[in-house]
Amino acid sequence: MIIATKKWIFLKVSGVLLVPLMLWFILNLIAIYDKGYLDVINFFTNSSSKFLFSLFIIDAYFFSALSISEVFEDYIQNEQIKNVANKLLYVSAVAIPIITIILISKL
Repeated sequence: MIIATKKWIFLKVSGVLLVPLMLWFILNLIAIYDKGYLDVINFFTNSSSKFLFSLFIIDAYFFSALSISEVFEDYIQNEQIKNVANKLLYVSAVAIPIITIILISKL
């Protein structure tokens, strides 16, 4: 399979998975918006909330990294700059969700 086809499939699958996770997050954010600090902490200490939020963060960063890398492919002509930009993008797309998940798991 061609790499561009794999990227396209991953982009579509992660986008489809992102929709229900985004709806779940928005509905819960609305529910805890006016609550106190302890209610927010209780929400994030719930194991199902931790799991779903972790999936949401991983999928959101995966989707955004794939989308932004396509922009790099289209608009950056210099191959060295494009490669550095993609590597930095992928490192941040892995590091930020890992840091977020570690910090949430410590709650």
